[in-house]
Amino acid sequence: MSTAAAGADVIDAAREPGESEVVAGTAPTDESVAALAATDPAAAVERVAVDPAQGPIEPVTPVDLAAFKQAFRRHAAGVAIITALDASGNPVGFTATSLASLSAVPPLATFNMARSASSWPAIAETDRVVIHMLGVRNRGVAQKLSGAQVERFEGDHWSPGPHGLPVIKDVTSWMVGHIVERFPVHNNAVIVVQIEEGDLGEDDRPLLYHERQYFQPGEFA
Repeated sequence: MSTAAAGADVIDAAREPGESEVVAGTAPTDESVAALAATDPAAAVERVAVDPAQGPIEPVTPVDLAAFKQAFRRHAAGVAIITALDASGNPVGFTATSLASLSAVPPLATFNMARSASSWPAIAETDRVVIHMLGVRNRGVAQKLSGAQVERFEGDHWSPGPHGLPVIKDVTSWMVGHIVERFPVHNNAVIVVQIEEGDLGEDDRPLLYHERQYFQPGEFA
């Protein structure tokens, strides 16, 4: 396998640093999560994850959290890009490693994201998204869509597609889908999308994310 340094933020709380649980007794607001994430996640205190409806979920120690994240960093994942339009019609999007197929009939896909992410307000309100599968040649755009939000759509790497949605150019495939469910879980959400249309691009070796780096497949196992 060949490797390359990853971008700033591939959106997957289990694989990336900076996500943290909420201190017991506090509500998981965006502000409290952001403030806690800015502190030392390895602080030697036990914290408890809290669900606003159900109360404490489970005790989480810093050692458990570090091991959990490390375990998922060792699990290689395909890289995708999710795009949409915000309430003002501006393009938004992010790089994701949590994309998965849910069923073939009807064609359903899922992805996960933090509700504190900059793209969440758009995903929470929009009806449709575009899911893009990436090949090795798309490493640059994967890094761009994981960088600063204001710079993600600067350039000619995208164009308006169905329903005016932003479609990333030269990907291995893209699909337009209607959001059918949003399941909030703690400070995150699982998004279920029913696929409506799309297209296949030129094939390529898949772009993978593993141990906070981009990879391409090598020899057969």
